[in-house]
Amino acid sequence: MTLTTTDYLEYYLTLVSWIVNNGLWEVLVASGVFALPFLAIILQEWLRARTEGADEGNKGVLSAMRIENRVWVAIVVILFAGIPFVPVDLSTLQFDESRSRQCQVRVATPGESGWNNAFTTLNNQSAEVPVWWFFMHSLSKAVTGAAVASIPCGVDLRQMRMAIDGARIDDPLLAQEVADFTRDCYARARARMFMDRPHLSEEQMNDVGWIGSRYFLDTPDFYERYRSSTPRSAWPYDANRDAGLAQVPDGGGYPSCQQWWADGDQGLRARLLQQVDVDLLTRLSRWAGFLPRSEVDDAVIRAIASPRQQAMNQGQVYNDYGGQVEKSISNIITRATADLGLTVGSLGFFPAMDVVRQALPMVLSLLKMALVICLPLVLVIGTYDLKTLVTASCVQFALFFVDFWFQLARWIDSTILDALYGSGASSGNFNVLFGLNNSFGDMLLNFVMATMFIVLPMFWIVILSWAGVTAGNVLQGFTSGVNDARTAGGSGADTVLKVIK
Repeated sequence: MTLTTTDYLEYYLTLVSWIVNNGLWEVLVASGVFALPFLAIILQEWLRARTEGADEGNKGVLSAMRIENRVWVAIVVILFAGIPFVPVDLSTLQFDESRSRQCQVRVATPGESGWNNAFTTLNNQSAEVPVWWFFMHSLSKAVTGAAVASIPCGVDLRQMRMAIDGARIDDPLLAQEVADFTRDCYARARARMFMDRPHLSEEQMNDVGWIGSRYFLDTPDFYERYRSSTPRSAWPYDANRDAGLAQVPDGGGYPSCQQWWADGDQGLRARLLQQVDVDLLTRLSRWAGFLPRSEVDDAVIRAIASPRQQAMNQGQVYNDYGGQVEKSISNIITRATADLGLTVGSLGFFPAMDVVRQALPMVLSLLKMALVICLPLVLVIGTYDLKTLVTASCVQFALFFVDFWFQLARWIDSTILDALYGSGASSGNFNVLFGLNNSFGDMLLNFVMATMFIVLPMFWIVILSWAGVTAGNVLQGFTSGVNDARTAGGSGADTVLKVIK
């Protein structure tokens, strides 16, 4: 068996915690404090015998047998859970990459880093682990790893959605060019479409809602017919194409809207696509394998440059008890007001909960470290009692298993979006915002899923109390450990609003 860890912070803190644990145990042994529980055992059993009355037979023999039993239990606890025995080094402290291999993600192991030769000691101190805690660490990690491995691999769609939603056109000239294209091409094409009133399918109706519409690009008399009203240096002046239009000193011409949008690297589409991280586009296209890459890229461009965003679906996909079955005017007004409140609240809530999601594994690693450091003192204060040992072991297992609930919450968070907006979902139109447009239901779901990273571990700890394990105070470490980070993450929206004002 080995002491496996799942991230580099836990890898480091595990060694730190056992070094400090060994130091505390050495202090307790050197000072003789470790022997005080034996005196406490003798006094407890002697007082217990006296309080039972004089009609219980030979009190001396009875108390002696009780003292002997407890002393033997204490000795066994010291041997297996107190005395450090198994050395911690790279042969026993191992980085668990099985989940990474299962999901085709390559993660550098500590042996391939600068820790290869130097990480077995800190300040020339090495650590050893008692046999029992070595077994409990291995068992807890094995059960947690098996539970996590049972969760199917998935793509974190919410992180991708937040990254795409946060993408902006950084170049002010490009932003102005998008506005010019909307005025010179898209507005005119839309006006002509309304005059001609062609029969459009549902897919085409969705398509004509943005400036890069395939219908306008491929249908004659739309983008082929219109052109830029101002010269563009990327397209040299063409006497045949630009006949009758003014020539300018820089030699810029007047491209058709089709050229302006789709011409190679100089086209507006290609330059807008450069505003999004390439790795993000690759991960998105890999997930959306049910669509051609060009359609995925168009969806991304639409998210950052479209004059308006199409609603992903118009029907309800969530069961709720809001309003009446047939909504009245007051229900509609109430829902719209609540929708506005959720939108405003999300400005601070979503960034705050994203920070919480990132901070929770760090807090969990620190709590594991704190538990290991406290073990010698807990055993001494508990007089090496088996109940104390079992309770501490259950708390350690509970802390390790919390990681499974984090993984499960994250997986559900992504797969809900995949189920509702992926291939074959109830919504017909692909949109990279993944539900951000389905106003009330999706926004409310976002609020609920964000809290699952705290609610699910809390539910797990509460369930343990049914088995008699009191570990509820552990949750205070999670909540207090991320409160400041959550507040700081949510304050970003206030700062942005102040700048806007």
